Amino acid sequence: MPAQPLDLTTLYEAHARQVWRTLARLGVPAANVEDAVHDVFLTAHQRLSEFGQRSSPSTWLIGIAVKAAANLRRKSKRQGLVVAAPASTHGPDDELERRRKLFELERVLSRLPDEQREVVVLCDLEQLSAPEVAEVLEEKLNTIYSRLRLGRAALKRALSTEESS
Repeated sequence: MPAQPLDLTTLYEAHARQVWRTLARLGVPAANVEDAVHDVFLTAHQRLSEFGQRSSPSTWLIGIAVKAAANLRRKSKRQGLVVAAPASTHGPDDELERRRKLFELERVLSRLPDEQREVVVLCDLEQLSAPEVAEVLEEKLNTIYSRLRLGRAALKRALSTEESS
């Protein structure tokens, strides 16, 4: 039985939140994430006929998102844009602490080389397997494992340095 053709609305409803998280974690400025999500799904719409279902729709969309985030990072660097810190919110102490930790993680992630950041975000935060990440990034599996090991070590060093200061 042939695979069901993909419907963009269904794709969006099922995967928009994951695409949003991935773009934000890969360094797309908060003010640009919504536009970037739309760009990802516009690209998906344009390439829907090319999707041969060799991977899952989620993996395919994350691959598009990774490329979109890289393009935006390059554009931001060329234009000298700086990512602003998220606005602080007032509320219960535990919510503030959670937001502080999330901001700190995003800050430390932003210091990783892009290749390591992509792999750490996709494996550890988005829970993709290393083979799926290799497929998304079109890299050899051993390269993914190496980047993951290096990224995790750098992240651990940075977070332990932050805690001791």
